[in-house]
Amino acid sequence: MAFEQEIQRRRTFAIISHPDAGKTTLTEKLLLFGGAIHVAGAVKSNKIKKTATSDWMEIEKQRGISVATSVMGFEYKNYKINILDTPGHQDFAEDTFRTLTAVDSVIIVVDAAKGVEAQTRKLMQVCTMRKTPVMIFVNKMDREGKDPFDLLDELEAELGIGVRPLSWPINIGQKFKGVYNIYQEKLNLYTPNKQKVSETVPVDLNSAELEKFVGEEDAKKLRADLELIDGVYNPFDVNTYLSADIAPVFFGSALNTFGVNELLDCFVEIAPAPLAVEAQERKVTPSEEPFTGFIFKIHANMDPNHRSCIAFVKICSGKFERNVGYKHVRLGKQLKFSSPTAFMAQKKETVDEAYAGDIVGLPDTGNFKIGDTLTSGEELHFKGLPSFSPELFKYVENADPMKTKQLQKGLDQLMGEGVAQIFTHQNNGRKIIGTVGQLQFEVIEYRLLHEYGAQVRWDPISLYKACWIESDDAKELENFKKRKFQYMAKDKDGRDVFLAESGYLLQMAQSDFEKIRFHFTSEF
Repeated sequence: MAFEQEIQRRRTFAIISHPDAGKTTLTEKLLLFGGAIHVAGAVKSNKIKKTATSDWMEIEKQRGISVATSVMGFEYKNYKINILDTPGHQDFAEDTFRTLTAVDSVIIVVDAAKGVEAQTRKLMQVCTMRKTPVMIFVNKMDREGKDPFDLLDELEAELGIGVRPLSWPINIGQKFKGVYNIYQEKLNLYTPNKQKVSETVPVDLNSAELEKFVGEEDAKKLRADLELIDGVYNPFDVNTYLSADIAPVFFGSALNTFGVNELLDCFVEIAPAPLAVEAQERKVTPSEEPFTGFIFKIHANMDPNHRSCIAFVKICSGKFERNVGYKHVRLGKQLKFSSPTAFMAQKKETVDEAYAGDIVGLPDTGNFKIGDTLTSGEELHFKGLPSFSPELFKYVENADPMKTKQLQKGLDQLMGEGVAQIFTHQNNGRKIIGTVGQLQFEVIEYRLLHEYGAQVRWDPISLYKACWIESDDAKELENFKKRKFQYMAKDKDGRDVFLAESGYLLQMAQSDFEKIRFHFTSEF
C-alpha cells in the first residue's frame, strides 16, 4: 500500500470520561468488533476473573478502575485503529492530559443517568483548547436516566460545544427498545447480550413497518422526536465536526454491546486521519517523508519478568523502521531500536515499520523523558507535554534499609513515568513526593512493594504549592535562593523549585522578587 494511503487509513483517538461512565467497557466492545479480542471482560465484577483488556495492572484489576493510559491497536474495515483508554479518575488527570496531545480525535462517554460530570468538563476544556474533534457516546440507556433532549441541552451547556444526534433512543431504562440510526437510516433493535450484537433492520420511517418492530405508541413518538431534531439541529456536516464546532452524539449500552457498532462505523468514516502537529520550529505534516515523533508516556514494568521501561512514541510524520538510526534531539545522539513494539494493552508484538498516527513502544534504558523528540536528523522540539504543579505532598522514607537500591530504582522509574513528582529538599536532603491526588500515593506505595519489593513510609509535610523558578537576573536568583533556603528544593532534573507553605507566602515572594518568574507547569 502506498505511503500516503497508509497514513490516510490511520485513526488515533482517546476515550475519555468521568470514572464509572463506562469508558473501559466501551473500549472492550470496540476491540470485540475489531476482532482483537473474542470475549469482552467484565470490568466491575470481581467474581469473574476475566478483567478488562485495557486494565492490565494488578492494582487496576483489584480496584476496577484505570490508573494508567493503555494503548491498543487493531484493524477494522481496512482502517488501522489506535485506541488510547485513559484513566477517568481525577487523580490521574495528568496522564490523560498528556495522552490528549498524542491523539487526533476523542470519544467522550457520558452516563445517561448522571449526565456531564466534573472530570468530563475538565477534559473537554483541553479538547476545546487544542481544537480536537469530539464524538459523544451516551451510555447506559438500558438503565433509568435523563430525558435524551434534556441530555443534549446539558451537553451543549456544560461542554461548550454544539451537538448533533446521529442516533436516537426508543425509550429508556426498562422500556428501552433500541435506537434509530439517523446516520445510516436504520433501526437497531435491542436485545441485551454482553457478547453478541443486536439485529439491524433498514426501515422506512413512514411505512407501517416501524409499528411492527416497536409498537404504535413508540413509533409515533420516534417520528415526532426525529422531526423535532431536524427542526432544531442543522443537518450534520462533517466539516463542522472536524473543526471541533459540533459533536455527533450516539446512544447505546456498552455493557450490552448495543450502539457501539454504529458508533465505530460512523467514526472510521468521518474521524480525521493523522493531523499536522505544531513543533517549536515549524508545523510538521504527517505526509512528510522524514520520520518525526515525540514521547508522550513512559511505563515501567509492563512485563514483570523484565524490569524494563517502555517509552510510547506518537509518530507525527513519515515512516518509522526497525533497526534504523534516529536522532534523539535532547541528547544529540543516534539511537537504533531492535525491538520496537505495537500494543494490545499489555500484550505486545515487535513491529518492523509504523506510520504517522501510530503509537510505538520503544524499550527504554533511561534515555527518555516525557516530551523527548526523535527525528530522522532534524532539530525539532514538540511542546505541550507539561507536568503540573502538585497539590499534595509527603516525605517518602525507606521502611526497609535492606531494600535501599530497590527503592531508588522504583522511585526513579515511577517518577520517570510522570505518575508524580519527586523533589529533594535543599535544607534537610529529604525526598518529597508531590501528586495531584491522594490515590496516587496509594498507587506508588502498591507498585513499589509489588513491582520492586520496596516498602515506604509516608511522613506528613504541610505545603501549599511547588513552583519552578527562573530569572534573567542571576544575582536576584541567587539572592532569592539564599533568602528562601529552607523552602528550596530541586526536581529530578536538577531545576530549582520553590516550596510555598501557604498562598500568602507565595504572594509575598512574588511581590518581593519581581524579577523572578514563578511557573506552575514544568514546561517553560
